[in-house]
Amino acid sequence: MNKIDNKEIEEVEENLRQAMMASDISMLDKLISPCLIFTNHLGHVMSKDDDLNGHKSGDFLIEDIVLSDSTCFIHGDTAVVATRADITGSYKGSPANGNFRFTRVWQKHDNQLQVIAGHSCIIA
Repeated sequence: MNKIDNKEIEEVEENLRQAMMASDISMLDKLISPCLIFTNHLGHVMSKDDDLNGHKSGDFLIEDIVLSDSTCFIHGDTAVVATRADITGSYKGSPANGNFRFTRVWQKHDNQLQVIAGHSCIIA
């Protein structure tokens, strides 16, 4: 079994944050599982390809992501992270700023942590 520790989760969470802000397709490709199921704050289910294509096309432009109030539960090769994200950016040219709550499921396979599932919602 590929056990995970808190330090690893902190590192991949920060790598994901940086990759999202830079639209770093190579890093996002490494961090996101091919079998990703992500439900966004509008209720749309997105795949890895959907996410990467949004960055490739320039539809997602993220200026800043401030993470806070994070909780992590680790069970063997899987970790569940819940965090608050204050995001400044745009989607298809329209402002898309807001306060969100994300839940991500990370799984370690062949010593590589990848997001396999996620969900976001807007904080009212």
